[in-house]
Amino acid sequence: MTKTVSLRIDEKLYNSLKTHADAENRSISNFIETATMRYLEEVEFADDFEMESILSNQDLIKRLKKGSDDAAKKRGRFA
Repeated sequence: MTKTVSLRIDEKLYNSLKTHADAENRSISNFIETATMRYLEEVEFADDFEMESILSNQDLIKRLKKGSDDAAKKRGRFA
């Protein structure tokens, strides 16, 4: 279900958003939504370098698997 959000921005930012939205043939609302989703994807997910580092750390993988097994068996504390 979609939600409507109102925000107050200054004219300089509005004009910049409008310019970029027009360049991509989007509404300002759609441009803000798309830009926000791109930003969240970038900060929430590991990039290839980070993933390689994670997967090469065998101790970390072992602890993650144990934690996953414990969670599946409902052992431990979860905050």
